[in-house]
Formats: sequence, C-alpha cells, structure tokens
Amino acid sequence: MVGYDPGSQGAALSSSEAAVAGSAAGMVTRALVSPFDVLKIRFQLQIERLSSRRPEGKYRGLFQASRCIRSEEGLSAFWKGHIPAQLLSICYGAVQFASFEFLTEMVHKSTSYDSQTSGVHFVCGGLAACSATVFCQPLDTLRTRFAAQGEPKVYRNLRHAVSTMWRSEGTLTFYRGLSPMLVAVFPYAGLQFFFYNVFKKLLAPPPKAGNSGGNLRSLICGSGAGMISKTLTYPFDLFKKRLQVGGFEAARAHFGQVRSYSGLMDCMLQIAKEEGVRGFFKGLSPSLLKAALSTGFTFFWYEFFLNVMRDVKERQRTNGLAKDLEER
Repeated sequence: MVGYDPGSQGAALSSSEAAVAGSAAGMVTRALVSPFDVLKIRFQLQIERLSSRRPEGKYRGLFQASRCIRSEEGLSAFWKGHIPAQLLSICYGAVQFASFEFLTEMVHKSTSYDSQTSGVHFVCGGLAACSATVFCQPLDTLRTRFAAQGEPKVYRNLRHAVSTMWRSEGTLTFYRGLSPMLVAVFPYAGLQFFFYNVFKKLLAPPPKAGNSGGNLRSLICGSGAGMISKTLTYPFDLFKKRLQVGGFEAARAHFGQVRSYSGLMDCMLQIAKEEGVRGFFKGLSPSLLKAALSTGFTFFWYEFFLNVMRDVKERQRTNGLAKDLEER
C-alpha cells in the first residue's frame, strides 16, 4: 500500500526505506521509458505548426520521428541524456516517496483525516512532488539539454555540460522552467496519487482472495492515473521544456526553427500566437505513452521493493523471536 497505512499487518517501514524503494523504482522505470521521453521532448521543442495536410516540422508522428532519429543519430539517441535522467529519477523517487510517506503519516497522527483517503493522497502527493522538483531541477534541465541536442553534440558529457552552462549562462540557468514546473507538478503528482488510490480501491480483491494479482493491479492503476494526470496538466510540461533550452539555439536548430522566451507568460503568448492551441499539446502522444508506462512501472516497482523489504524485515523479526524462545 502506498502511503502510511495504520492497518497494515506487515512490518512498518521508515521514510529512509521508502526513499530506497523510490530510488530503485525510479532507476528501473527510467531505463524502460527513456525512448518515449526523448521523442516527447523533440516534439515539445519543435516550433513549426502540426498539420496533417501540410506538414512543416521535421517530426510529424511517432513512427516517422523514431525512424528519423534512428537514421540520423543512431539507436543510442533514444537514450541521450540517460545519465542525468537516471540521476534525476533516483533522486526524485527518493525525495518524493520519502516525503509522501512522511506527510501521510503526519496527517494521520496530527489530524482527524484518514491517511488512506484520496483527498489526503492528492495534497500529500502534490507537496511531495514539489519538494522533489526543487531538489532535482538542475538534473532535469541537464536531461532536457542532452535529449534536445542533435549531431554534432554541444555537450560531450555531464561534466562538460555543467561547466559550460555555468560559465556561459550562470547558476540560475539550471533552474530555467522551474515556475511552470511547480505550477504543474502539484496537480500532476497530486492527481497521480489521487487516481492511483481511487483505482486501487475500485480494483481491490475480495477479502477472501488475499493479495493475488497485486502487482498487476499496481501497474494497471498507475498507468491509468498517469495518463489522466498527464493530459490535464500537459501544457505546463511543454512550457517548462521550452524555457529550459533557452540560450541553447545552436543545438536545437537541427530539427527546425528556434525561439527565445523572456518568461512563462511570454512563452505562453508566443506559442498561442505562432502555433495555435494545438501547440500547447505537441508531443502529447509519446507523452501519454510515457506517462502510462512511467507511472505504472513506478508504482509497480515501488510497491514491489516495499514488499521485498517488508518480507525481509518480517523474517528478521520472526527469526529474532524464535532465537529468543530457544534461549529461554
């Protein structure tokens, strides 16, 4: 069960153990969904209008974009920026899930609210994600830069990217796009935890059935929660990506026009004027695929690793009790 559960029959786990499970879940999930992330970012950064009748942009659909990237940059291009992305996933998963477990426990012990209600999960999930976002934003900016660059590469490796950005653009460049991200991440993550909680209750097995199929339910519930929350908050993710690559025009020019934005409002107005309403949802298809897989696998692996640690802890407790009885 995700979140503090006072009725849990298994061994209780600490926030640090939740952080370990969150990190492991983020690491495994990131390796699986990286290609969809690269595709999503390429569509988000493409300025040209999307049109089925008169295609203008370099990337026009999932399969066409995949073939184009594969032929021009090789198969490894789908894992561009994977090192900062992995660091991001590991850190983000640790901070988010540790914060979520801590907040739900605090709510249950300090207020009259039940920690396993959907409303509590919405608020605590949103706050936990905001904490993780502030902590991990520099890694997210680096990941976006690596995924956006074509050939020849602007940044040779992670160290070169950090030093180049710091010298040429200043420290604040690592926090580009933070404001739209914070605006979006609270409802996005809150809705993820909200719908995951709702779906888990709807698909809960009868009491006599035990927990059979629990991992599959986690995957299905997480996928549904991810798709709904991503659709509702998607434009803010696009604004963040556009702002993060400001000052990075040389690497973006390989797949079309480039634009510079002075801030969030300027970014929104320029996109609406030049690209239309559809411009706010560029890259939504790969993003939904990624959201379904990413959120589904994240909750799947998080609950999997939590259950493993609970089983280990329970066995250690049982063995300790047995040893005490023998000594007596």
